[in-house]
Amino acid sequence: MLKNALKVSCIYAVISTSLLINSVFATTIDDANIANTANTASDQAVYVNDDNLLEFDETLSNVCTPDQSPNEVTILSYHEITSEDKAIDTTYAVSPENFAAQMQWLHDNGYHFVSIDDVIAYKMHHTPLPTKAVMITFDDGYRSVYDNAWPVLKKFHIPFVDALVGSWLKVESGLVKNFDKGHTDRNFFLSQTQLKEMLESGLLTLGSHTFAMHDGTQGNPQGNLQPAVTTRQYSNGHYESEINYKKRITADLKENNDFLKSYTGHVPKVVVWPYGRYNIESRTIAAELGMPAGLTLDDGSNTVHTPLWGLRRVLVEKDFTIEGLKDEINFRNANSNSEDRVVRAAHIDLDYIYDPNPEQEETNLSALLDRLQGLGVNTVYLQAFADADANGAADAVYFPNPYIPMKQDLFNRVAWQIQTRTPVSKVYAWMPLIAWELPKNNPISKNKVVAIGKDGQHLNMGYPRLSPFSPEVRELITKVYQSLGRYSSINGVLFHDDITLSDFEDDSPWARAQYKKWGLPSTVAGIRADKKSFARWTNLKIDYLDRFANHLAKKLATEQPGLKTARNLYAQVALNPNAPEWYAQSLSKSIRHYDFTAIMAMPYMEQAKDHKQFYKDIVDRVKAEKCGVEKTVMELQTVDWRKDSQPLPTEEFTQTIRDLYDMGINHIAYYPDNVFINNPNQKATFDVFAERPYRISQTPKNKKG
Repeated sequence: MLKNALKVSCIYAVISTSLLINSVFATTIDDANIANTANTASDQAVYVNDDNLLEFDETLSNVCTPDQSPNEVTILSYHEITSEDKAIDTTYAVSPENFAAQMQWLHDNGYHFVSIDDVIAYKMHHTPLPTKAVMITFDDGYRSVYDNAWPVLKKFHIPFVDALVGSWLKVESGLVKNFDKGHTDRNFFLSQTQLKEMLESGLLTLGSHTFAMHDGTQGNPQGNLQPAVTTRQYSNGHYESEINYKKRITADLKENNDFLKSYTGHVPKVVVWPYGRYNIESRTIAAELGMPAGLTLDDGSNTVHTPLWGLRRVLVEKDFTIEGLKDEINFRNANSNSEDRVVRAAHIDLDYIYDPNPEQEETNLSALLDRLQGLGVNTVYLQAFADADANGAADAVYFPNPYIPMKQDLFNRVAWQIQTRTPVSKVYAWMPLIAWELPKNNPISKNKVVAIGKDGQHLNMGYPRLSPFSPEVRELITKVYQSLGRYSSINGVLFHDDITLSDFEDDSPWARAQYKKWGLPSTVAGIRADKKSFARWTNLKIDYLDRFANHLAKKLATEQPGLKTARNLYAQVALNPNAPEWYAQSLSKSIRHYDFTAIMAMPYMEQAKDHKQFYKDIVDRVKAEKCGVEKTVMELQTVDWRKDSQPLPTEEFTQTIRDLYDMGINHIAYYPDNVFINNPNQKATFDVFAERPYRISQTPKNKKG
């Protein structure tokens, strides 16, 4: 039952020689000749292109908050406006009294109600919006909007969007199928007469909520129903093809447009994605069908940089108070996003859950879900790959893809269950960048990183890795990541600690060709013979590796909008100034260009004599970086790998978290989490995490560390 988890940290213990430095992921350098990947069609080959790499790099965050522009419009997302006893779904049912009070408060406090036409004009033609702009939207076309919200909307002359599901309105009477609620009486939805009355006022703009995709479709072999817009349907042992997927999305959106035109005389110009789920294919199809605007449930502000197809909304729930409304608006006006929320992350081995016996596997998964209910974490870093021989390179994955053997189609199942059955709000896929071990019959398996002059003076990096300078390698890895995006539901990607090239790597033919393009000697030996070339080479390698990682994140984000990036970083990279040249890694660049840098602050693994000083030195280094505290996760060890993975004392683990909080650290993760032996202790972990407010902005002034 208890699987041997991938002990990546043990690999590092082998690497640890007299040169005790480790891994990080880096980013941008002022050299235009850095490689990137072309912005190609999803199934075409991917090759390095300097201009595209730089263009992509510019989309990354390089300050604490990615977008420093002011919030231009706050968009509120309502559902039912009714009393709790009459609601279909009480979670999102706002009472008529509360709705009226919220509109009154907005009116009295100088907010300006704008329409979707105003927002489209702003985005497409640069027509200015008024200050303190707010837009009101309703999802699902509930009759309670007409009964209870419409009088208030008329009173204050508030323009609004109501997103309609055609298949729910087409039924004249009886029950309509509703994914979340089973079946709902047709009388709960707007009538044709009510819609026409509100449309004739000029206040209502129709939104398309799809014709029949406010529903779930089977998304994996285990039978999970997942949002129909983004899920590739699984049936009879196969996933639908990309061609059939796009045909299905197109047919549904067109059918809804045609129905609404015949039903109301109006065609929607905005699509409102059910459950907030969309991707590049669906939004492109919507735009082609005359709906350039898209309303989502993505987190954050709507600034000048927010695309028209990805407008962000505040999801209003039943207990939404005036104070809550003010907080949400202030949160967005302060340009805050999820980086303002503390990270409490469990780093979980999917190897622990996997079992060839399906019944045992479900038992394992149930135990994990029960554990996460009371663990106090809001983030999970979930292993998506497997390493059967424990050599540090992935030889299998837990999702379908064209190149890497699939151990089992399990990742999507577990990630979805965590997202929908536990308090965890973010699931990151933990993935390697270049540490892949391909089947021997794949000719690309020979395109490996080459080190020169292996002897006792050279640091053994430990990981078998594919050369990132090989176009075929980049194409293959990109397609693997694209498959992860298509066949899973995730909020982020955690890059494994394999993004590294030593100062004796890479001397492969593909690397030599790239060095020549950079204007360097074509061999590692030649580069090492010249100090100036060596320094430039180090920086170029750092950029090259990070930009490849960022390219993969961009590919993932086309399927998983709002995707966050994180990367594991060994502690010594934060502590030793020689780390960049030894490992082609940089802490400062990682902090600037990734959403989070997860430093593996593991003193037992590092054989640190004074653990408190070890933590303090890392924290001091992090604080020296702009946005270091805001964008750094301290990842702690829960076992001592030197002593056969013996669990560390609970008191030591929790006290370390308190000490780090006292030093000013906001974000904490730990590895590994073992559901079968309750390590770390569930209650103790919950209690210590609960001592820190959920939002950084609510945290008292930190003590000096």
